Order: sequence, then C-alpha cells, then structure tokens
Amino acid sequence: MSSKLVVNTKLLLTAVLASVILFPPAQAQSVPANEKPAAPAGKSPAAAIPRRRLQNRMPPPSARQYYALMWGVDSLSAKSVESGEIIRFTYRVLDPEKAKPLNDKKNEPSLIDPGAGVKLVVPSLEKVGKLRQTAKPEAGKVYWMAFSNKGGYVKPGHRVSVEIGPFRADGLIVQ
Repeated sequence: MSSKLVVNTKLLLTAVLASVILFPPAQAQSVPANEKPAAPAGKSPAAAIPRRRLQNRMPPPSARQYYALMWGVDSLSAKSVESGEIIRFTYRVLDPEKAKPLNDKKNEPSLIDPGAGVKLVVPSLEKVGKLRQTAKPEAGKVYWMAFSNKGGYVKPGHRVSVEIGPFRADGLIVQ
C-alpha cells in the first residue's frame, strides 16, 4: 500500500508541476502607495493613463507624413479650453491647395468621441457666425475651429476623430 501511495504522490506532483509550467498562475500586482489604481471597468482606458504622459504624445511618423502628403497639413491637435466647454482643433497648413477642403465653408466639421458616444459640432453665434476660420489657407499659418462641448462629455485624454468634408483625422488625443 505504501508503494501505491508513493506512486500516486509522484503522479500528483508531476501533474501539478506540468500544469504550472503550461498554465502559469496569475500573479497579483500591487499598486505602489504613490500611484492611483487603474480606472474601473466602466471608464475609458485613456482615463486610466496619467495625463502627463499624453500631453507630449505625437502621432506616429507615418500618420504625420500621411496628413502632410494627402492634405497638406501637420501639427494637428485637439485641446479642451474654456473649462472644458469647448474643444479647439488646430492645424498648420503646409500646402494651401491640398488644405482647401479644411477651410471650405460648405464642409461641415464634426468632432467624434466614440468612447463618450458623442458627435460635437461647430456652434454658430448670432453676431460672429461659425466659430471656425474659413479664409483661403496660406502656407505656414495655423488655423483653428471650436467645437461646442456643452455638458463636458469629451474630456482630456479621450481619443477623438475630426471630420471636415472628405478630410478625417483619427486618434487625436484631447489635451
């Protein structure tokens, strides 16, 4: 009987070792005292990333090259201003001919935040008109448009897309 016990114990140990090698146990990760824990499941993943890491984040070189070659613009950015009530989208014109659709009054711009489930528009004020620049684009100049964020649905750290007629910029991080 004791030899059966030894054989069974060896088989059991072999099975346990094999399962540990094939399926490593999950390891707990503790959060250092000076850091915040990750965002709850219902929050967007961008909200869990500390803001200081997102501020200087540039799009990959391939994206910058794409916008420069196809649309004649670079330095695309989206920034929360006026206590979060407005999201300002800016871009610098490199090639005025390619950048024309961005300043065309006929092309209605929209800012889309899929995480928040909203689509923001450029507001029109009675005496001022649309809060966007529509002058003929000039090389080297920076242009802007302001999207109404009443209710503060779009927050710093969110990834957004901007559509202006045929132009679309994806993955901009709101600063």
